[in-house]
Amino acid sequence: MYTHILIPTDGSEFAQKGVDHGLSLAKALGSKVTIITVTEPFPVPMGAAAWVIGANDIARYSADCRKAAEELLAPIKAAAEKMGIVADTIHVPDARPATAILETAQQTSCNLIVMASHGRRGVERLLLGSQAAEVVTSSKVPVLIVP
Repeated sequence: MYTHILIPTDGSEFAQKGVDHGLSLAKALGSKVTIITVTEPFPVPMGAAAWVIGANDIARYSADCRKAAEELLAPIKAAAEKMGIVADTIHVPDARPATAILETAQQTSCNLIVMASHGRRGVERLLLGSQAAEVVTSSKVPVLIVP
């Protein structure tokens, strides 16, 4: 049924629920997984701060994001492989998470996305936004939300 599962994570304890569920499902179904993490672009400084940010700061930010992504993804990939799951990892830098998740699902031919959601509702969701909500409403493949 589902042969390739995309599992997004930001490394939070909450996101780990989605990772654990996605890996368990992949194990049960004999599916391949791709684990993705996304880092947002360097924040654009405004006002006086714009004058003190240099190219080295942006390069250091990118290098730190790359290193953090590697440190986040490596143990998840190792856990998947220990479970007998074929796993790939992807770090998408300088992107909005929902957009990167949707594009990666399409590019890697995933046929299911498994991710955690904070389950925010009403005004809180409206004000804070929800990557999961955006993925659910825009995805061309099924999305399994883990509360």
